[in-house]
Amino acid sequence: MSTSPYRYFCLNKPYNMLSQFVSVDSGKVLSKLDFDFPEGIHAIGRLDKCSEGLLLLTTDKRITKLLFQSKVPHKRTYLVMVKNIVSLETLEKLRTGIEITISEGARYVTPPCEVHIVEKPADLFLNPKYPFEIWPHTWLTITLTEGKYHQVRKMVNAVRHRCQRLVRISIEDMLLGDLQAGEIREVSAVDFFRLLKLKGAEQLRSEAAKNI
Repeated sequence: MSTSPYRYFCLNKPYNMLSQFVSVDSGKVLSKLDFDFPEGIHAIGRLDKCSEGLLLLTTDKRITKLLFQSKVPHKRTYLVMVKNIVSLETLEKLRTGIEITISEGARYVTPPCEVHIVEKPADLFLNPKYPFEIWPHTWLTITLTEGKYHQVRKMVNAVRHRCQRLVRISIEDMLLGDLQAGEIREVSAVDFFRLLKLKGAEQLRSEAAKNI
C-alpha cells in the first residue's frame, strides 16, 4: 500500500445487505461481514438493499465529493437481469433517453447512455430470490454518468421490463472482477485515485514514486 493516512477498499456487496455499518432496521449491515474494518470506515455511493456488486469503502471523507459531487462525470456500469426478452426498439429507447419519475413526483428524462444485451457471466453467483432463472429474461449492461434514486430500476420498468437483478460491476476503471459476495479487496491510494480517475491521482503517483 502507500504512505497515505487513509485506507481504501472494494467490496462485493451481497444481495439483501444494507450499504451502511449501523442501522435502526433489523437488516444485515456491513459490520456483520467477517473483516477487521479500520476506524472511520464508511461506504461511498450506496447500493440499495436488493442490489449487489461493487461498493467502495474508505476512511477518506473527501472521496464522496470527488467522485459523486464532482463537475466531472464518472461512469458506473451495471449488469442487469430483466424479465422477458428486450427488443432492439426497447434497447434504443433506453440508449437515447427515457422518462422516469424522481423525487416528489417530478419527471426526468435520462440522458443518452450505453446499453447492451450481454450473456450472463458464467461465474456470477445466483441471486437467492431468483435461484433458477427459468423465466424468459434478458441480461443487459447499462453505463450511466449520473445516478438518480433507483434510476436503473426505473428505466427498465419504464419500458415494461421488471428488474430482477442488479449488479454494479464497475466505477470508471475500478472493476468488481472476481470478488465473490461479501469479499473485500484493499486498494492502494495511488491505484484507487487512478482507477476512479479522481483529482489528485497524479500527485499521489508522484509522491509514491519518491518513496520507492
